[in-house]
Amino acid sequence: MIALVALLGAMSCGKKSPAPDRCPTCVVADEHGFTPSSLTLPKGAVGSKATLTFTRTSDETCARDIVFPDLSIKKPLPLNTPVLVEVPTDAAKTLTFQCGMAMYKSSVVVSGL
Repeated sequence: MIALVALLGAMSCGKKSPAPDRCPTCVVADEHGFTPSSLTLPKGAVGSKATLTFTRTSDETCARDIVFPDLSIKKPLPLNTPVLVEVPTDAAKTLTFQCGMAMYKSSVVVSGL
């Protein structure tokens, strides 16, 4: 079920300016940092993951990479190109993500409730 929600979210995020209310797993990187500043995902079964979609919409930002330090993930964010990142959702936790220079930081909260 979570994989289906993530897939539907990723498909709706392929536009230049995804609306967070229509795409709960989409994040926009621009001159203001990351929007939304935090995502909340439900905790899933053992081994479950969610796919997040990151789209950089401005050249006026240092958010040219997406980095999840705790997961050892670093991916470039090409302008106006959706980039998919899988994150584990099998345990309640908070995962920080940031730009390559760590100037912009945000989080994914995996909620057990």
